Amino acid sequence: MKIIFAGTPDFAVAPLKALAQTHEIIAVFTQPDRKAGRGKKLTAPPVKDYALEIGVPVFQPKSLKDQAGLISDLNADIMIVVAYGMLLPQEILDIPPLGCLNIHASLLPRWRGAAPIQRAIEAGDKKTGVSIMRMELGLDTGPVFDMLELEIENHDTSASLHDKLASLGAKGICKTLDELSANPALVPTEQDHESSNYAKKISKAEAEIDWSRPATKLHQQLRAFVPWPVSQTKHASTRLRIWQASVVATKGTDTNNSDHIPGAILSCSENGLDIACGDGVLRLEKLQRDGSKAVPIGQFLNGYDFNVGDVLGDASSEPQA
Repeated sequence: MKIIFAGTPDFAVAPLKALAQTHEIIAVFTQPDRKAGRGKKLTAPPVKDYALEIGVPVFQPKSLKDQAGLISDLNADIMIVVAYGMLLPQEILDIPPLGCLNIHASLLPRWRGAAPIQRAIEAGDKKTGVSIMRMELGLDTGPVFDMLELEIENHDTSASLHDKLASLGAKGICKTLDELSANPALVPTEQDHESSNYAKKISKAEAEIDWSRPATKLHQQLRAFVPWPVSQTKHASTRLRIWQASVVATKGTDTNNSDHIPGAILSCSENGLDIACGDGVLRLEKLQRDGSKAVPIGQFLNGYDFNVGDVLGDASSEPQA
């Protein structure tokens, strides 16, 4: 097939690579280069880098509102959209004979919207996957050709699940295109719109930890917010970002049956920093201070002391450095 591909971040690179091996990518649309990093250097999207590497023409319009003529002239069979970051007007959705297909990182209609990977982990979902759907004007409301599932493991973060789903999306889109090549009249299945829910965009404000919540819920939040915005708390004036933790469920640590204040440090060792929660105990295993790298707790303690009884988030608990 002759394909126009539209995508921007790393998540879209794996599907583009897979499609380029068996189909003709005639053009790539991606977001404009943007300033990134501490030096604010103008940086190209990952999709652009790969497209140029394989010699595919790249277009970076600020909007698609005036791109219908160009897209029509490209005479593609189909348009594949993966994490592009721009809305496609109806006039563009109507151009390719086989339509515009999207890879969405959830099992639709669950988790429509901007942050399906993070919200699935945060909610404690046991499984997720990718949906290959035909695009329409509604937000992730289009009919679905195929869904591929995978389990969410207890150690998965948004970073690890992102990579798994990118690979799964590549597999799924190639499978669907094979089926469409054999049968262009293939009809996708309408979603059950009444059972849909929305994965709203993650905000930095959500990263602040509320220690009165259950340890299991906080563990889900921590994993969901790696690598961004990274859940955080304070030990007096020191900002701590938590990159890795585990739920402790041992006798005598259930804070429902104790007088420990949520956020209180119960113990501190090279194995972890045990923190009382509204229900249960969370063991912090990898921390980061402002201006430093994230390191395992044993290494973190080489230059920083905690006091048992201090309360995270309590300004009166002074650190010893």
